[in-house]
Amino acid sequence: MVVKLFVSKSNVKSLFMMRTHTCGQLGQENIGQQVILTGWVHRRRDHGGIAFIDLRDRYGLTQIKFNPTDNQQLLETVSMLRSEWVIRVIGNVVSRPAEMLNAKLKTGAIEIEATELEILNKAKTPPFELDEEKAAEANESLRLQYRFIDLRRPSMQALLELKAKYIQHMRNYFQRLDFIEVQTPILANSSPEGARDFLVPSRFHPGKFYALPQAPQQFKQLLMIGGLDKYFQIAPCFRDEDPRMDRHYGEFYQLDMEMSFVEQEDIFAIMEPLMLELTEKFSKKKVVKLEENGRFRKISWKDALNLYGSDKPDLRFEMPIAQITEIVKECGFSVFAETVKNGGVVHALRVEGGAKFSRKEIDELTEIAKGKEAKGLAYIIIKEDGQLQSPIVKFLGEQLAGKIVTEVGGKAGDIIFFGADGWRTVCLSLGAVRNECGKRLGLKDNTQAAWCWVIDFPMYGYSEIENGKIDFEHNPFSMPQGGLKALEEKPPLEILAYQYDMIINGFEASSGAIRNHNPEIMYKAFEIAGYTREAVDTRFGALINAFKFGAPPHGGNAPGIDRILMVLHDLDSIRDIYAFPKDGHGRDLMMNSPGQVDEKQLSEVNIKSVS
Repeated sequence: MVVKLFVSKSNVKSLFMMRTHTCGQLGQENIGQQVILTGWVHRRRDHGGIAFIDLRDRYGLTQIKFNPTDNQQLLETVSMLRSEWVIRVIGNVVSRPAEMLNAKLKTGAIEIEATELEILNKAKTPPFELDEEKAAEANESLRLQYRFIDLRRPSMQALLELKAKYIQHMRNYFQRLDFIEVQTPILANSSPEGARDFLVPSRFHPGKFYALPQAPQQFKQLLMIGGLDKYFQIAPCFRDEDPRMDRHYGEFYQLDMEMSFVEQEDIFAIMEPLMLELTEKFSKKKVVKLEENGRFRKISWKDALNLYGSDKPDLRFEMPIAQITEIVKECGFSVFAETVKNGGVVHALRVEGGAKFSRKEIDELTEIAKGKEAKGLAYIIIKEDGQLQSPIVKFLGEQLAGKIVTEVGGKAGDIIFFGADGWRTVCLSLGAVRNECGKRLGLKDNTQAAWCWVIDFPMYGYSEIENGKIDFEHNPFSMPQGGLKALEEKPPLEILAYQYDMIINGFEASSGAIRNHNPEIMYKAFEIAGYTREAVDTRFGALINAFKFGAPPHGGNAPGIDRILMVLHDLDSIRDIYAFPKDGHGRDLMMNSPGQVDEKQLSEVNIKSVS
C-alpha cells in the first residue's frame, strides 16, 4: 500500500511528474530551482530540531533538509522515516552552509529545502548494512539471498554499469569493422566442448533432449558457410562444470566472433587493438611486455610449459624455469638420475630473493607442487656468503651443484627448486610453485596488464577418462597444422593445431582456432579420436553436410567478458560481475534454485525422478 502524505500545496505540473532530477545530478547551477527527487532513505540525522535525510538512488546522494519553522507537520512525518524507505521529495535547491560543504559528494555544494514529502513505500530493516565497508563484512550467502538489496550498493551498481560499457564498446568496435551481430539458438544439440551439457527434455519428442550451448561453435561455423563472413555476438554459454574464482557456475557470456577467408594472424590483428582499448579506456592498468612493434607476444604451448609451467603464463614477472636434464642425467643423486633413465625430465626454478623463505614456507610450496602430482620438491638455498644449503648437495657433489647454480643464474639470496618426473608433471608443478612465489614476493603488479598469445597447441592428448585412449586436447573443430597429410603420417601426439589462447596476467581470456572446413580432414581427425564416420554424421550432421557445399576457410575466438572484467579490475571473484550470480555450489539462494518440480511437469516431458 502506498502512503501519501502531502503537507503543502504544489502546482499541477509537479503532481504529474514522478521526478525532475536524480540524486547525483544537482549542483550550484540549480540553486533557486524547485525540484522533485525520488529514492531510498540512506540515513536520517536530527540536529537541534532540524532533520536531514540523505536520499539515494543509482546516481548518487543528495542531502534533504527539513526545517520545523517552515512546516512542523512535515518534520513530524520525517521522524517516521527509516532506512531504505522509498520516498518522493519536492523542494528548493539552496547552497549548503560553508561548514557543511562535502567535497566527496557530487552534490556536496547544495542541499534541498523540502516543502513536500510523499512516502512511496515502507521497508523492513535490511538484513545487513548497505555501507560499503560493513556490507563487505556480511556473509556472502546472506548477501546472495538478498541480492536485490545488495544491488543497491554503489559499488555493485558501478560494476554492472561498467560491464554494460564494455559490451557497448565491443559492439561499436565490431560494427565499425562491418561485422554483423547474429543471435544463435539457445536450444541446441549436445557438443563435445569439454564440459557437461545442461540437457532440456523435449515434450514433442519423448526420450530426446536439447542441450543448452556450451558455445555457439557449430552455428557460427554454419554462418560462415552461409556467406556471413564477419560475425559477432554477446553470446550466453552454459556449462555444467565446477565453479572457481574465475569461472561462474552454469552460465557466462563471451564475445563470440568468427571470420571467413582468414589465417591465424588475421584474428590476432582484429582482437589485439580491442583488448588494448578495453584495458586503456576502462581500467587503470598499464599494458606491459608487448613486442617492439606493439603487438602481443606469441609463445608456443610447449615453450609456455617449459618456461613458465603453465599454458596461461603470468608475464608480469619473468622467473623462467630452466631445463637441466642433460646436466644431471648421470649424476650421483638417484632421484634425478633414475628419473632421466626412465624417460623423465629434471627442471629447475630459480627464485630471486627466495632464500628468505622459512622452513614452513618451503613445506607449503612443496604441498603446492604435490597438488600437481609431484612426489616432492627438492631445493638448494644460496646463502649470503655463497655457501649452498640443501640435503641434496652431498648427493650431487659440490662441483655439480655449483654447475647447476651457474646454469640457472643463481646468486646469493636465491633459492632453486627442482622438479624430477614426467615432463608435464614437472612443468605444471614448478609452474604452480612459480605462481605462488610470484604472489609471495609481490611480483604480481596489479597496475600492469601483460597480454600474450599462446599458440601451437597439440591437436591430441591422452584421455583423462580412458587410460591410453587418444582424444582431442582442446577444440575438436580446429584445423590440424599440415592438414590431412599430417593426420595420415604423423604420430597423433606430435600433431599441432591452429589453436590459440589469449592470456592476461595468468588467466585465459579467450580461446580460438582456425577451423577445420574440409569434410575429409574432419572425418580423419575424429577417426583418430575414436569416432566412426557414422558417429560424426550423427553428432555433427549439419556441420559435416554443410562442409560438402562449399565451406570457406574460417576462424575466430571468444573472449570471456566476465573474466576480462574480473582481471582488469582485480575482483576477488567472477561472481561480482553478475547481477544475480550462483553461489559456490551452483545455487541461486534468492530464487531458491535449483528446485523441485511437480510430477505433472515431469510427466509432460516423459521424465521420472529416481532420486
